[in-house]
Amino acid sequence: MSQALSVAVLVVAAGRGTRAGGGVPKQWRRLGPCRVIDHALATFAAQPGLGPLMVVLHPDDMAMPLPDGVLRVAGGATRDASVRAGLDALAAFAPARVLIHDAARPLVSGAVIARVLAALERAPGAAPAVEVTDALWRGDAGHVTGTQDRTGLYRAQTPQGFRFDAILAAHRAHDGPAPDDVAVARAAGLAVAIVEGDEDNLKITREGDFARAARLMGQDMDIRTGNGYDVHRFGPGDHVWLCGVRVPHDRALQGHSDADVGMHAVTDAIYGALARGDIGQHFPPSDPQWKGAASHIFLDHACALARELGFTITHADCTLVCEYPKIGPHSIEMRAEMARIMGMDIDRVSVKATTSERLGFTGRGEGIAALATATLVRA
Repeated sequence: MSQALSVAVLVVAAGRGTRAGGGVPKQWRRLGPCRVIDHALATFAAQPGLGPLMVVLHPDDMAMPLPDGVLRVAGGATRDASVRAGLDALAAFAPARVLIHDAARPLVSGAVIARVLAALERAPGAAPAVEVTDALWRGDAGHVTGTQDRTGLYRAQTPQGFRFDAILAAHRAHDGPAPDDVAVARAAGLAVAIVEGDEDNLKITREGDFARAARLMGQDMDIRTGNGYDVHRFGPGDHVWLCGVRVPHDRALQGHSDADVGMHAVTDAIYGALARGDIGQHFPPSDPQWKGAASHIFLDHACALARELGFTITHADCTLVCEYPKIGPHSIEMRAEMARIMGMDIDRVSVKATTSERLGFTGRGEGIAALATATLVRA
């Protein structure tokens, strides 16, 4: 088996999360620029050597959009049943190890993941935890009734990592509920090493946790903005490609590819935010394989590169500058197509048009220009 498939990741997102409020399960609520679950998925996707990445979903959520390449499986009525369903589905990939993570922990760090993986080199199981340092009370009816010795007590976190075959067998043999996968592993006699957790790796449970998570995200959030600009001249033809839509016109745009000036500008805006050059560097016009190529290939590449580097594209805005053709009748379709390609909600993609008041080459009807801005966030 290849190294890329040696460590699978299973994100558990089948719960209903009603205590957090908001009208929808907490994993689907927005936290900053994206949903709670998206933060954890981006962090795991950015770690080298992990895959496949699978999410366990409630049966009612199976149509929820997930990033490209993320697998999905329906969960069960309890957490342990959902994990078992996920492990059964992952068995086809025969991973050596697996990391099991709660979708409600959006701020998991690469450092915590690395510590769990390092511990798995010497133990069949490993999990992050934070040592309890506060005084512990027992209480009843709102009054303190006693104290509890905190010696040797830890607050458990995820991801919890295991040798895959061992935890799969443990879950298949387990009868009854379990608070987490460490409990299932220990019931099967597996040793579980404790690694240093992270106070920021909180589990969102109640409404107030969203505000705390947002504050923590703001401390080290990486927000990037990139700009793109492109121009193509008119030539013979009967249509133009603009933002992925074929628009009838008495002339066509000329270029090495399909000359989709809007899509090129957005693509360059993403490359710019990543500080990774421009389309010409990734797809040289001197290379004949790109002659006549559909521009979605370029945009796909830029979006994939953003995800690979741990970024979420939160917004894209494109302005087309031309006298003709008229963009208004096609703008909704353009936004929808761009959103589809980029894996975004349509309300985060803007396509609009303006004229240059008959000034310059666009005003003379010699071609079309496009300007674009893209915003990327890595939490």
